[in-house]
Amino acid sequence: MGLLRGGINEVIATTAYNAAPIGIHYREQKYHAILFSGTHTAENVARDGWLVANLTHDPVMYVKTAFEDLPREMFIQEPVSGKSMHRLAGADGWAAFTATVEHQNAGAMTVSLSLEKELIEEVGLSPVNRGFNSLIDATVHATRYRITRNAELKQHIEYHAGVVRKCGGRKEIEALGMLMEYIG
Repeated sequence: MGLLRGGINEVIATTAYNAAPIGIHYREQKYHAILFSGTHTAENVARDGWLVANLTHDPVMYVKTAFEDLPREMFIQEPVSGKSMHRLAGADGWAAFTATVEHQNAGAMTVSLSLEKELIEEVGLSPVNRGFNSLIDATVHATRYRITRNAELKQHIEYHAGVVRKCGGRKEIEALGMLMEYIG
């Protein structure tokens, strides 16, 4: 069994000096991702043909990479299958993939992923934390809300913010404060 499990794995994907949270789907022993067209992640994957899935339990990193670019010193170059790929410094583990665009339209592209290498950098147990999980859901909704200003998305964000406030620790609450600032 690899680092990613069945279903949708929320990771921070890195491409060429770029990081963004995405969901990597793992079903029937196949990996794929759906990337929004026009993003740095989609452009880099289409151009370079690779993506690294970074696993971390740092809620601030999920929020930060959803809304801003990281400085170059936050990335480490890794040689993988003859390519120089970038991963996050400080990730607990990572999985490097070659990426092939399968379908593309004006809004999104579907990318099939082939695992090339994975590594655990830091061994540690992270118990289930409803605050962390709700922060991830709030971040997903917030990336869409920032574009659409859809009232239903705002309600979802508020619901998850309540769970973060109730169940989250210091880092989750810090990340929630950042998220609320990003969406205005």
